[in-house]
Amino acid sequence: MARSGLADAARVARWADSALGPGRDGATADGKATLSDATAERAARDLGLTADRVRADWDTARLAGLVEVHGGSARPGWRLRAWDRDDSAVLRGWVALFDAWSLAHPEPAGHEPAAVAEVVSAMPQVLSFLQLSAGPVPVAQLLDLLQQRVTELRTERCEIPYGPQPDPVQQPRPDDTTALAPLLDWALHALASVGALTCGDGQATLTPLGNWAVWVKLEQICVAAQSPAGNIEQSAEDMLRGCAQLRPNAARAEYRAWLAARPVGSAVTELLAAARGEDALLRGLAFEALRVVGAPAEPDVRAVLEEPTLRPYALLWLAEHDGADPEDAHEVLTRREATWLWVDTAAAVADHGEAPLLVRHLESAVQPTVPSLLDEVRAVGHPRTVQVLVALAAAHPDPALAKAVRRAAFQVHTGGS
Repeated sequence: MARSGLADAARVARWADSALGPGRDGATADGKATLSDATAERAARDLGLTADRVRADWDTARLAGLVEVHGGSARPGWRLRAWDRDDSAVLRGWVALFDAWSLAHPEPAGHEPAAVAEVVSAMPQVLSFLQLSAGPVPVAQLLDLLQQRVTELRTERCEIPYGPQPDPVQQPRPDDTTALAPLLDWALHALASVGALTCGDGQATLTPLGNWAVWVKLEQICVAAQSPAGNIEQSAEDMLRGCAQLRPNAARAEYRAWLAARPVGSAVTELLAAARGEDALLRGLAFEALRVVGAPAEPDVRAVLEEPTLRPYALLWLAEHDGADPEDAHEVLTRREATWLWVDTAAAVADHGEAPLLVRHLESAVQPTVPSLLDEVRAVGHPRTVQVLVALAAAHPDPALAKAVRRAAFQVHTGGS
């Protein structure tokens, strides 16, 4: 259903991908993501549509993340790139459209912006009621529910003044129903326009897709409310530190809860910022959290491939995202990248682990012998090389090997060979 519902938007997005972009005609005249008249007419001719239909499909494509507008040019979003191979990308695109339902259909004229905002804020409860009802619900019943929820929102905003109060709770005024009725009608038709529900004969019914979307939203709220370690309100860096001592499954549950409580884009940005810090442990944990994010993080992960500190982690993430077995993903790394990652991981172990773990870390090196490992470690230029080698020398039980490692640390420190 999501794929068919977004098919027209995807067609316009693919046209924009091939016809617009840097070095070609711009998509917009004003930089506000609205198609220029010339571009809309051109698309209409190419696709055999009316210009109005093109504009409507273009707006849907933008709201669903199938196309992104930057200034005067357009480029495909990651969901369009993954459209044919990833059903989850299609569903995420539709959920993005569902979340933007209030922008997908013009609101009725003559209503105060505050009243419109109240209805938008109250609709999640109306949708939850529709989901629980599992069938058609009379619009009059939905209007009563909307009226109650709007009254609650108004009461929550009001400060209680000093002195005796005639009524602890503001009761709906008779004219509230008249004012809310057209706004409920707008909201229901806007949700119908994105495929979330159907309206007719004085009733509203969630579509299977709308029912699924509301269920997903409720599940996200429940996940966010059940954070096992209580890190939901923490920054990415503090959340990752809080997960450092958790077992992998518990940490993933914490990542899911933290992600469910914030927009995906800002969460990914915050995780990558944490990964750029000096703590190598947080770097590894940040990319574990990005594995929980999945496909929406792909553009941002690709964008950090040019950063030497993050490149090995990003390459492994992308390899696994593209279907590589995690056990074989390291094959995408060059010898130098693998060595850099070995040092970075050793730094995390040295800072946060125990000495036996650092000794066992030797077994994960791609080099067949310790001397060859030390030669390549000295050449790779990791900023923590000296500290890692000193810690390894102190931890290793073999005196001869420990001496060789200390010598290598001294040579790195003094710049000798």
